[in-house]
Amino acid sequence: MQNTSKYFNLSDMMVEYFNFENKERDIPYYNHNPRLTKHAWIVLLSSVLISFIFYALFEDVSEFFASFIFCAILLVPLMYYSDWDFSLIFHRPTKSEIKLALILFIGYLIYAIILGGVIEALLSITTTTSELTVNAESLISLVFSMMAEELIKFIPFVFIMRLVYKSTSNRKLSIITSTFIVLIFFGLLHYDFETSIISVLLLQGLGSLFELYGYIKTKNLFVPYLSHLLTDAVIFILILFGL
Repeated sequence: MQNTSKYFNLSDMMVEYFNFENKERDIPYYNHNPRLTKHAWIVLLSSVLISFIFYALFEDVSEFFASFIFCAILLVPLMYYSDWDFSLIFHRPTKSEIKLALILFIGYLIYAIILGGVIEALLSITTTTSELTVNAESLISLVFSMMAEELIKFIPFVFIMRLVYKSTSNRKLSIITSTFIVLIFFGLLHYDFETSIISVLLLQGLGSLFELYGYIKTKNLFVPYLSHLLTDAVIFILILFGL
């Protein structure tokens, strides 16, 4: 992996970091680090919609293949427009980053259990979506589908951050605005007619703050990916064994 410092020099940039961030790395694309053309942004944003369409088309044929296509449609164009520099987004996880992913995983489970119970008790709203059919293939497919879900958050996140930063030159405001919009967007993606919009906005939407925090802190998409993968893997295993 190449060093992303070729795209930016932190000592020369008037940027503001949150105290919890790794200041040796920066979020890519928002400040032309590197620059993405309008055409590239259109393709990347379109890939979010297209990935869902292809997943729906192949899900009944093979969940594993559908998950692979789901991920590839998002990842390949993103890497293409990044000149295949994977270090813009991914880094080999350090011990501290793996530890952080585990903490975020545990934190989300506690959050989901407590908030889910509160929603059901106070609002009489079910916090479960439609019944899931879980088997070995669906469990293995999480390897690709969870990366796809992180990319579905990442692409809009950096795009919105770019728009806000372009007009304000305020990095912190760009991150906060983008985070808020992406949390709502990701929550609504989980909405169906068998569940409550309140539950998806709070559990899947606001709950994604755990993963976004992991990314913003480390600038390493492997951290939220590992946290998200562990979360869904545990849920799937519990369902698989009827627990």
